[in-house]
Amino acid sequence: MLKAGVLGAGHLGKIHLRLLQQSKKYELVGFYDPFTENALKVAKEFGYKLFDSIDDLIAASDVVDIVTPTLSHFDCAKKAIENGCHVFIEKPITKTVLEAETISALADKHQVKGQVGHVERFNPAFTAVNGKINNPMFIETHRLAEFNPRGTDVPVVLDLMIHDIDIILSVVHSKVKNVHGSGISVISETPDIANARIEFENGCVANLTASRISMKNMRKSRFFQKDAYISVDFLEKVAEVVRMKDVPENPDDFAMILQNAEGVKKQIYFDNPEVEGNNAILDELESFADSIQKDTTPIVSLYQGTEALRVAQQIIDCF
Repeated sequence: MLKAGVLGAGHLGKIHLRLLQQSKKYELVGFYDPFTENALKVAKEFGYKLFDSIDDLIAASDVVDIVTPTLSHFDCAKKAIENGCHVFIEKPITKTVLEAETISALADKHQVKGQVGHVERFNPAFTAVNGKINNPMFIETHRLAEFNPRGTDVPVVLDLMIHDIDIILSVVHSKVKNVHGSGISVISETPDIANARIEFENGCVANLTASRISMKNMRKSRFFQKDAYISVDFLEKVAEVVRMKDVPENPDDFAMILQNAEGVKKQIYFDNPEVEGNNAILDELESFADSIQKDTTPIVSLYQGTEALRVAQQIIDCF
């Protein structure tokens, strides 16, 4: 079992602590949080070992799980990597692209692995159709959330939209050609609503919308490709696949058939996969353990986390 220590015991940090303690692939050694009052409260309530410093926690760990505010990701990851620890870093990987590139280079230098917490990669609705998404040419995403003061220290692009940026980059196997974006601040000091358009060299176009002052929550993505439409509802954990195939000689009486202006007929098929329930955070943490033990590339590598941040920053720069 890998010895894991957690940096940060806020809302998400407490979830990571609980799951690491439950996992059969990790031994939770404890945590460190600089906010003494909260740290003592968490240690007393849950019985986790509280370390006196970051250095002490790193010295006791094989893996350091960084669940601190984004501004401190770089310093925490740098210290852990330089002391030979593998690092799991919550998204976004760091505050700046330069910091992210530095972290990736350090991990290579010290021969340790790193994974970024883009948890939607492990959403069961997405994993159920990921293998069916093949060369999408148009993608549309909506990620809307009711207002929550937590997370408003960064633009909505880094808070919410970056999830969809990472998903898109994982399924479009082409370089980004152009990025356009617009955003406005309504209640925060940083943009609360943003829209972006990402154009890829292969002709694929992705339109993304994110808001953290919506009246309802929504996390949906739609992928359009040759002869197929794929919809993923990350919130409700539902996926839908609609395919079009050539009409057979003797179609069923109830078959849904479309005919275009040229007279070509296509039959519509519904190929909705079964979505099995899971704990996506536990899955991402345990997949990281597997990549360490098997010496394989993590599902969301530091490089991929860096590229998601790079595109997010390009969008922000358009504002």
